[in-house]
Amino acid sequence: MSIDLKTFSAALVELIAQAQSSVVRVNARRRIPASGMVWSADRVILTASHAIQREDKITVTLSNGEEHAADLIGRDPTTDVAALRIAAGALSPLPPARTEELKVGHLALALARPGQTVQATLGMISGCGEKWRTPLGGSLEFFLRADINLYPGFSGGPLLTTKGEVLGMNSSALSRHFTVVVPVAALQRVASELLQHGRVRRGYLGIGVQPVDLPANLSQQLNQETGLLVVSVAPDSPAEKHGLLLGDTIVSVAGQPLEHIEQLLASLGGDRIDQEIIFSILRGGQLQEVKAVLGENV
Repeated sequence: MSIDLKTFSAALVELIAQAQSSVVRVNARRRIPASGMVWSADRVILTASHAIQREDKITVTLSNGEEHAADLIGRDPTTDVAALRIAAGALSPLPPARTEELKVGHLALALARPGQTVQATLGMISGCGEKWRTPLGGSLEFFLRADINLYPGFSGGPLLTTKGEVLGMNSSALSRHFTVVVPVAALQRVASELLQHGRVRRGYLGIGVQPVDLPANLSQQLNQETGLLVVSVAPDSPAEKHGLLLGDTIVSVAGQPLEHIEQLLASLGGDRIDQEIIFSILRGGQLQEVKAVLGENV
């Protein structure tokens, strides 16, 4: 198979030229500025939360050199996403990619604007797959790892397909070992939450748990090997108010088996705040149900 490198190179140049106006510089820290991407035509910019080291006197520099004051709409450190809004400027967002069509080996282009001009680095998708929980407890709908070198100031910029579509936002804060890309589906969810609430709402139950093996007879009955043992209950928490006790072993939530802590965290989403949830527990050797109304973790 032969590749026309001259044609390929020219195509990359054209792609960057078309996309560069949607990549901005974000000035919100002392040292090297970060990058950001135009998210919507109503002047919303997404960038990396870790690059926002001050929450006032933030400015955004557009591709034409114009600098505009920016207000911080909200941020979610657990997914390393922050949303800004500028008061003026004509903005054009890039189209989102369909990540379900993405495969390891696909080429990807990271764009950034830590200086006056756009910068780029080319690599490939080195890992993609199922949902992934970040080290800070955030949930990403799609694990996406790119074999690209994030130079200083590249965080907050977009990762593009060879069609110029946004795969996600580059972040250097979610892993010390490789480049994690916040996928476009997570950006859409987090941006929506930030625009609506100024934060990502998360449910609060108020318990500490650890996995434990279930008794053999119960394991066979439930077709699961482990549950979550309640090892702490916060005072005045929803768990305490609704009767969850130290020593209870939770085996399911809302009818779904519960074997790992990640499953419990995933079940406490913001969409369930103020809703009654049924927990199936093992207490004194007997299966029981406890109904608890989920609070909000603020």
